[in-house]
This record gives sequence, structure tokens and C-alpha cells, in this order.
Amino acid sequence: MQTYVRFVARLSGLCGIAAALMVLVSVLVVCQMVFVRYVLAESSIWQTEFVTYLLLAATLVGSPYVLLTRGHVNVDLLPIYLGHRGRLLLAFVAALVSLAFCLVMTWSSWQFWYEAWEADWLSDTVWAVRLWIPYAAFPIGFGILSLQYIADVISLATGRDMPFGLQPGAVE
Repeated sequence: MQTYVRFVARLSGLCGIAAALMVLVSVLVVCQMVFVRYVLAESSIWQTEFVTYLLLAATLVGSPYVLLTRGHVNVDLLPIYLGHRGRLLLAFVAALVSLAFCLVMTWSSWQFWYEAWEADWLSDTVWAVRLWIPYAAFPIGFGILSLQYIADVISLATGRDMPFGLQPGAVE
């Protein structure tokens, strides 16, 4: 179990690095687009669509890293006032409901991606990107996010992580 948790933590860390690089590339492409449009007075064909798809991919692929580092917005009012057992139960319920959602999204987005790949869908723009390429971010992001939720449930069950980062008796 611990090997799985460590493996997924490394995988989520790689997702965070990939997402950061995608944001960096997006910024550079926007700068290039501004230069091409306003300095060279030429039209930009692919940049806006590329940046849109890349930022979407950064969001989806980066989500396992956000969960790993607990970087998401978290309202902890209820966990603070619950005892340790209540926090543990709430953490399990929240993780399992989130895992169920991510599994449904992984399956649905994989089917959507496969349909785009099989039918060779193209975007309705001049660039005409093959849509299976940007759509791949959905099953990859949600799939790895599902793995991270499973690792979180294992960590809660084995006592490796405390629910909501609160030690027993911390605020009770």
C-alpha cells in the first residue's frame, strides 16, 4: 500500500511540473502572439486556440498535484468543530464521493476522447487541430486524480494522514 501511495505522490508531482510548464508555454505563446499581431502586423492563426487548450490541460493535469499538496480551497469550519472520529468520517465520505465523481468523469471523458480519435474530429478553425489531442487531457487528468483520491483514502485508513490535517484532540 505504501508503495502505491509513494508512486502516486510522485506521479502527481510530475503532473504539477507538467502543468507549470504548460502555463509557462502558454505565457510565451501569448507574448509571441502579441508580437506577431502588433509589431509585425500579421494575423495569428493557431495561438489563441493553442493557449486555450493548453491552459485547460494544465488545469486538468495539474489537479492531482493540487490534491496532493492540499492546495484547493477548503472550508474547514465543520471539521474544526467535529471530534476526531467525526473528522475521519467526514474525510472518508468527502474523498469517496469525490473519487466516485472522478471515476465517472474518467470513464465518460475516455469515451469522448475515443470517439474524437476514432472519428478523427477536427476543430472548426483555420488551424483545424485534431481534437483527440486536447481532449486527452480529460481522461488523463481525471484518471490520475482518481488515483490520488485512492491514495488519500489509503493514507486516511492507515493513519498516514490525519483528516483535514488536524491531529486528534487538536481543537476538540
